[in-house]
Amino acid sequence: MTYDVVILGGGPAGLTAGIYASRARLSTLLIERAMPGGQLMMCENIENFPGYAGGSGIDLSTTMREQAEKFGMETLYAEVERLDLLGIEKVIWTTDKQEIRTKTVIICLGAKPRRLNVPGEAEFLGRGVSYCAVCDGAFFKDKRLVVVGGGDTAVEDSVFLTKYASSVHLVHRRDKLRAQRIIQERALSNPVIKVTWNSIVKRIDGNESVEHVILENVLTKQTTKLPADGVFILVGTEPNTKMLEGQVELDEQGYIITDENMRTNVPGVFAAGDVRRKLLRQIVTACADGAIAATAAEKYIEGSSDLAWQPRSNVI
Repeated sequence: MTYDVVILGGGPAGLTAGIYASRARLSTLLIERAMPGGQLMMCENIENFPGYAGGSGIDLSTTMREQAEKFGMETLYAEVERLDLLGIEKVIWTTDKQEIRTKTVIICLGAKPRRLNVPGEAEFLGRGVSYCAVCDGAFFKDKRLVVVGGGDTAVEDSVFLTKYASSVHLVHRRDKLRAQRIIQERALSNPVIKVTWNSIVKRIDGNESVEHVILENVLTKQTTKLPADGVFILVGTEPNTKMLEGQVELDEQGYIITDENMRTNVPGVFAAGDVRRKLLRQIVTACADGAIAATAAEKYIEGSSDLAWQPRSNVI
C-alpha cells in the first residue's frame, strides 16, 4: 500500500496535520516513536491555547490524537531509521525493518532540548540534571534548584518549581530576560526565586548527585560556587533534522526552510511545527502549520495549479 500522506512526528503539528489530512479522506499514517504529544506532554498547565485555558498538555494531545484517529488516521509507533524523499514516491524505513511508501511526507519531528556541554552535565543526568521541570520537579521537594535560561520556558518553569523547591536560582547570561512580560512579572515577584544576571554555568559538581554549580560572570570573569541539589537546563531547543541532511534544505541552525504553505524545496515534502524555521514556536503556531501542511499536501496530490511546485532555494 502507498499512503497519500505520512506524517513524521506526533506533536501538535503532526496531530493537527493528521486531523486535516484524514478528514480530507486522504489515507494518512502518523509515525511516532513514543507517545503522541511531543513537548506538549511536558506542559502541566496551558494558558495560551485559544479556548483551552488551564488544561494539561497530556489531555490536549490525547484529544487531538483521538480526533485524528476518529477520521481514519493510522498511528504507527516506530522509529525512523532512514528515508528517501527525493523520488516521486517517498520511502521510509523504520528500525524494526518496515518499509513505508507514500505520495507526500509532512515532517513534524520537532526539536530536542539544547545542552550546555559543560563538565558534569552528562555525568549527573538523572542524578540532579534535568531538561524538563514538569517531568522531574516533584523529585526535588524542599531542595535547592538552579534553572539555566532566560526565555519563556526557563522563567515559567522557575515559577512552577517553586511548588516543590525551597529555593530556585535563575541563572541568565544577559542583564534582562527574554520571556514574555507577564511571565517575567510572576517570576520576579516570587520570593522563592532569585536571579543571577550576566552569568553562565561553567561546571556542575557533586558526588553521588549534584551538590553545587560553578558560575562565571561573563563581564568580570569572576567565578562563584552556588550550592544546588538540582539543575534544570532550559536554554532552547535544537531541531531533530540530522537524518534530513542532503534531503531537504536546512538553515544554518538545522531548521527546515519552508514557504508560507509549508513546502520544502522538495516536491511533495512539507514541514510543520518546531522543526521548521519560524518566528514563534508555540502550540497554536504548530497547529496552524500542521493544518496548512495537510491542506498543501492535499492540493499537491490533486495536482492543483494553486500550489504548483516550482524549484527555488533560500525560501523563507
